[in-house]
Amino acid sequence: MATAGQAKSTRKSTESPLSILIRVILIVFFDAGAVWFIQNALTLGFTQLAVVIGVITLMFNLIFLLPKAYPFRWMALGLGFMILLTIYPMVFTLYIAFTNYGDGHLLTREQAIPLIEKQKYLAEDGATYSWTAYKSTDGQYALWLVDPAGTTFLSKQGEEIIPAQPGDPGIGAADAKGIPSSIEGYSRINALVAASDKTLPDIIFGTEDGISVQISSPSQAAAFQPRFQYDPEADLVRDLSNGDVYNNVKGTFTTRDGKTIKPGFRAEVGLENFANFVTSPALRGPLVTIIIWNFIFPAVSVISTFSLGLAIAIMYNDKDFPFKKIIRTLLLIPYTIPSVITILIWRGMLNPEFGVINRMLEDFIGWAPSWTTEAFWARTAILLVNLWLGFPYMMLITSGALQSIPTDLYEAATIDGAGNWNKFKSITLPLLLVAVGPLLIASFTFNFNNFGIIYLFIGGGPPIAGASTQAGYTDILISYVYNLAFASGGRGVQYGLGSAISFILFFIVGAITLFQFRYTKMWEEVSENG
Repeated sequence: MATAGQAKSTRKSTESPLSILIRVILIVFFDAGAVWFIQNALTLGFTQLAVVIGVITLMFNLIFLLPKAYPFRWMALGLGFMILLTIYPMVFTLYIAFTNYGDGHLLTREQAIPLIEKQKYLAEDGATYSWTAYKSTDGQYALWLVDPAGTTFLSKQGEEIIPAQPGDPGIGAADAKGIPSSIEGYSRINALVAASDKTLPDIIFGTEDGISVQISSPSQAAAFQPRFQYDPEADLVRDLSNGDVYNNVKGTFTTRDGKTIKPGFRAEVGLENFANFVTSPALRGPLVTIIIWNFIFPAVSVISTFSLGLAIAIMYNDKDFPFKKIIRTLLLIPYTIPSVITILIWRGMLNPEFGVINRMLEDFIGWAPSWTTEAFWARTAILLVNLWLGFPYMMLITSGALQSIPTDLYEAATIDGAGNWNKFKSITLPLLLVAVGPLLIASFTFNFNNFGIIYLFIGGGPPIAGASTQAGYTDILISYVYNLAFASGGRGVQYGLGSAISFILFFIVGAITLFQFRYTKMWEEVSENG
């Protein structure tokens, strides 16, 4: 029998020099691409992503170059994607929770400061010009500028503005108004045609680091100067137009009297987002309501779906029940239809004005609930829809579990004079919970983050009166985080706060999962000792 060392030596000897050369070449190309990507990521301020790509690159080099790491080659690609697409987003979300990331602070410092320094202003003594436009075949513009003193200049996109005269090299002769009839590489365009181009006023003629010219009206262009200057040593910005000094205050350059410069940039704010979550009166009001409902919703959903599913399973467990196979098949229909479609159908049926359910109720009893405008009925509707979606699953798992309970136990209980209720309470339910208990806790965990039904049915509404954030009575934490991060309705997204709440939500769900493992272990011990 060959030893492990002999197997390794055999593998080394069977690998051809060409195979080794190809592997090394591929690693070199991969490393070159990774280095290029890391350099660009660092330049733009994406330090975390650069570190992750560096870790993946180092891992690939070790796996594909070290003979001892040969067994890991088949899973290298999967490990790389797991780090990039699973671990990195989790770490990045945690990082964002400690920053001000959101509207006004979406960029990194390295991205924001160049944009600030590009901002221009027209000084009081700034030069103004009349202009004539020329356009090249590739869509580039040039301007012929004439100042009030009659001095003429030629200005092209991205090039320095230079004094010029008609008849100079590359410039055609002057017409009756003293304007060149042509410029080499450019064709003169009619003033009305130039004015109709909406992009022309946004074009900067001249260089960005010096005086530049932009069109300010159909007949006039003006010389703009850089407005802001960044001092990297003091980490502040000076306004060259009026002398104001803007200090860096948590990613926003701000003066002492409260004036700010946009855009801001992403900056660390410590535990501020977590403190807002816990202490802010504006957030605390809706959060208390949301958290309480977040525990009620999955608890009632699990109890109701389990109870109905178990009742149906017991009913159809009777051998003499007629047509039980056909009826059981029909009851599985809600489980086979995609939940998105089912939720939308229920939303239409429970529509207060046009829904078939409300119309029937009004015809029979003269009243129908306000499913979308009153908190109690909105929550009731959510629970009813979730009951419809969940009971077929509970019916399936309890049906299987009931089949596994020995019939001898029921026969012995009957001999002892136990009734149906005592049999259910003392035999059926305890043994059933041993089998399906972990699934019930898993169902609770799923419904704790059941974003789909909340969002699709009513979008978390109706809104909580007086809440300063977008929050509704049927919102759970995950839908509330979504509203903060993506659907703030003009208030600006707050990714940092949303990430902080997600982080807290992670611990809550983790605690529930830990409880699940411990609780199911206890059940296993009880069943083994019972």
